[in-house]
Amino acid sequence: MSKKERLIKQAIKGDQNALQTLLKEEKDKLYKMAFIYMKNEHDALEVFQQTVLEVIESIHQLRNPAYFSTWATRICINVSLKEIRKNKKVTTMEDYLIPDVIEEVSSSIEEKLDLTNVLYELDEKYKSVLILRFYHDFAVKQIAEILGCPEGTVKTNLHRGLALLKTKMKGVYMDERRNESY
Repeated sequence: MSKKERLIKQAIKGDQNALQTLLKEEKDKLYKMAFIYMKNEHDALEVFQQTVLEVIESIHQLRNPAYFSTWATRICINVSLKEIRKNKKVTTMEDYLIPDVIEEVSSSIEEKLDLTNVLYELDEKYKSVLILRFYHDFAVKQIAEILGCPEGTVKTNLHRGLALLKTKMKGVYMDERRNESY
């Protein structure tokens, strides 16, 4: 049994120090996930704090210690979506800040902005699977567990999401080329 599995089992039994150690290991990933959904630091911090609270309150319900990270990520996504539905606020261009995960993908600032904007325009089902797969390196099976849907649905949404990204990104650069010729 690994050290992490031991910590998780201790946390499930009520060891607050073990749970605190686990949450420290997960904090960056959970914050980035919250930021991607909320698009600003203030709301992302609120979601992160609510996620930590829910993890603390419901750790005893975790059935399989091997899925702690997946379980915590799912809580974060659910809290984010709940907050988005609750607020239903209008987003402005200022809200489209570049999260750290986008910086790892593209080489120029323009590409980062374009990718960020196009990603935020996608439906939640496509955005979620793309973020989990390509920014957090979750496998299809893990994504299915996090989102609570069949693996086939995840594969379909990945395929369609990538096709939409490709089409939208192509449109962005085709428009730029047309404008340069004038």
